[in-house]
Amino acid sequence: MSGPALVVFHDTMAAYDFGPSHPMSPLRVQLAMRLARQMGVVGPDALPEVDAEPASDELICMVHDAAYVAAVRAITGPGDVDLMHGLGTEDNPTFAGMHDASAHVVGATVEAARRVWAGESLHAANLVGGLHHGMRSHASGFCIYNDVAVGIATLLDAGAERVAYVDVDVHHGDGVQDIFYDDPRVLTVSLHETPGTLFPGTGHASEAGGSGALGSAVNVALPPGTGDAGWLRAFTAVVPPVLRAFQPQVLVTQHGCDTHMDDPLAHLMLSVEGQRASYLALHDLAHELCDGRWVVTGGGGYAITDVVPRAWTHLLAIVGGAPLEPDQELPTSWRTE
Repeated sequence: MSGPALVVFHDTMAAYDFGPSHPMSPLRVQLAMRLARQMGVVGPDALPEVDAEPASDELICMVHDAAYVAAVRAITGPGDVDLMHGLGTEDNPTFAGMHDASAHVVGATVEAARRVWAGESLHAANLVGGLHHGMRSHASGFCIYNDVAVGIATLLDAGAERVAYVDVDVHHGDGVQDIFYDDPRVLTVSLHETPGTLFPGTGHASEAGGSGALGSAVNVALPPGTGDAGWLRAFTAVVPPVLRAFQPQVLVTQHGCDTHMDDPLAHLMLSVEGQRASYLALHDLAHELCDGRWVVTGGGGYAITDVVPRAWTHLLAIVGGAPLEPDQELPTSWRTE
């Protein structure tokens, strides 16, 4: 019998920090966790917090090249550059402790996946995770190690035969797709802004899986300006039937909230209510198809104070089995801080 849901988080995970001028601020998750605690979503009598050990090199190398891991380890601080491995770029500036901080994010997603697969928890979330652009041999798009891919690899290693990954970030989940492109055991589904207008420039419908896994990658690219109705129509038309056909044993999801109309880095027009609807739908699909086994990660989202905390508090409330109303009033303490 699976135990209660949980969130894997510790304040030290804020060490995954590219610097004060970078959009991927650790404040995003810190504010989300603060709001979730103030609203009673996270806490000893609600969704508990647990920490995780940083992932070992052996775990990270399940999806990343050893030479790349060595290159990340070699980074000593700001100013170090290794362009061959995507380190020291505008998107991926280097910082002291880069390997350790990145390994902690991976370890948190691995811990969430382990607990769900072992039946210790029905649902488990890591909001710091969802670093879906990380490639086998180089960093990309604010992502050093691909924690989601390592989590999926550990599920496969533990005996899972069919793992479904659904990515609702505004950017295509290119790293996860690439790593499992030839593996028929992993279904990757990504809904994102069209590659013609947004990084990483991939995620066309024609990207459907390698020769030995044709149909294992599903991409839905949406035009700039798509709002709740159009996005949810596309989601409903594609995600449930594809997952039902695949019959996954465990569902892994990435919940970048940069689809929001106020996000400064993209051009979709969703509301928090629209995002919440997708969280509820994925929760229900996990119960319908996977006996509730659901591994949840964060992702993008750069409207740091106005969107990310609200969206991810709704997400954690659903993970914890106590969804908030869409128009739930924020605590006075939150509004005045």
